[in-house]
Amino acid sequence: MEFSLDRFDLDAFVAATLAEDLGNPPRDVTSESVIPADARFSGVMDSRDAIAVAGLPIAAAFFRALDPSVEIEVLAGEGEAVAAGSDLMRLSGNARALLTAERSALNTVQHLSGIATLTRAYVEAIAGTGCALLDTRKTIPGLRALEKYATRMGGATNHRMGLWDAAMIKDNHVAVAGSVGEATRRAKAAGVTRIIVEVDRIDQIEPALAAGATHLLLDNMDADVLREAVGIVAGRVPTEASGGVTLETIRAKAETGVTYISVGRLTQSAPAVDIGLDFALA
Repeated sequence: MEFSLDRFDLDAFVAATLAEDLGNPPRDVTSESVIPADARFSGVMDSRDAIAVAGLPIAAAFFRALDPSVEIEVLAGEGEAVAAGSDLMRLSGNARALLTAERSALNTVQHLSGIATLTRAYVEAIAGTGCALLDTRKTIPGLRALEKYATRMGGATNHRMGLWDAAMIKDNHVAVAGSVGEATRRAKAAGVTRIIVEVDRIDQIEPALAAGATHLLLDNMDADVLREAVGIVAGRVPTEASGGVTLETIRAKAETGVTYISVGRLTQSAPAVDIGLDFALA
């Protein structure tokens, strides 16, 4: 099963995660002492919750790292919505290896599917409005590529992957530069082509646009103010609602006509879903 992401080294991730669990020298004390070296297991990974699936190819990589001859059948597609009780993966191989890799594999799938599942709920909440859901940089250090992959599996669009791919001028940048317009002018003068400017007041919109903003982030505005802001921008640049967005408030914000809504809690606060792996002697 091929799996690759830009700026993500799957082999290094698997090796580092297993090393964290196995210690130095690497050892699974329980499996070594309880399970015969030549015992074989077969098992089924299943979801106890209704979920949007994400991370099965990564789980498979953990098992293959410890048992290259493991037999794996993936039963659900990435991004697929499955009901509680659905089987996700069947596998058969060396019992010690599968037990040693089990927790790392499950942790990854539970976390990524949790993000995808929460993301799917937000996407469904704004269905039909024409507004797109964006993720943010509020990710666990070291897991950004994976977590943003999971939001895509849930139906969101990746926003900035890092500090390198666009300027985002926020209140602290404005405080240092002196004004929204001055901060934006400096970014444009530096040759930056994508300039996202956060505004939290209506009177900041025209100065930001005049100075060269290519995208406006409308921060912590309620639906009425968002609607006014969208009218002022009048399609000159994309608009993004952000700040304090919940499942209860997102549709009203989407219906104001904003181009995007960004939600940090997709990666910051998504709960892990309940996925298990039950083994039996092969």
